[in-house]
Formats: sequence, C-alpha cells, structure tokens
Amino acid sequence: MSNGQAIRGTRIGATPGLHSERGEPVPRQQVRYWCANGHETTRSFALYVEVPEEWDCTCCGWPASPDQDNPPERRSAKPYKTHLNYVRERRSEEEAEDLLAEALAARAAARGERSLY
Repeated sequence: MSNGQAIRGTRIGATPGLHSERGEPVPRQQVRYWCANGHETTRSFALYVEVPEEWDCTCCGWPASPDQDNPPERRSAKPYKTHLNYVRERRSEEEAEDLLAEALAARAAARGERSLY
C-alpha cells in the first residue's frame, strides 16, 4: 500500500531540465509550408539558418512552399518497375523461351531425367 510517499522511477531527460543545467534554448522561427493539395506543414528552424524554399508535405509527400497562393506543382512520379519488367526490356520473347528451355534441360540433366524440351 502506498502512503503517498512512493518513489516513482523516471529516466534521465524525462523531466524538463532547468536552463542553467542545459543552457539556453536556441531562438527559433516557425515556418509554414503549403502543398498543391492545400495541406499545411509547420516546421521549426533556428533563426540563424537558411530556411529551405521547399519542404515535403507530411500528409501527401508532394513538395510544399511557404507561398500559400502559389504552391509548387506536383512532380511526375515514375511508375515502379519490377525485375521482370527490366528483363523484358533486355530480352525478346524468343530469347526468353530459349533460355527457359536451356535451363529446364540443364535441371533435368542434373536430376538424371530426360528433358521434355
């Protein structure tokens, strides 16, 4: 039972430290960015750094800028290519059939079977 004087465990840095212990915080500025979808992203930067002209939107990933009226245009996204798509770019259907037959014959020979191709 607790009589109100229980010791509670905390980790280092869990409680707010005093400025005298940790130093003064850096002066900051809040910068708001807008994307073409109208999402707003707010980021905090130190006063002495150069603020980027574009930032990725945290909602949709499109580029965002501080100008709410003229956000950057959406960039075209390249479709994802699978390994098979890359192989098809390099080889014709006839070459693929020849390679498949060759591989199946080698596999059958390794097993000691007669190849069907």
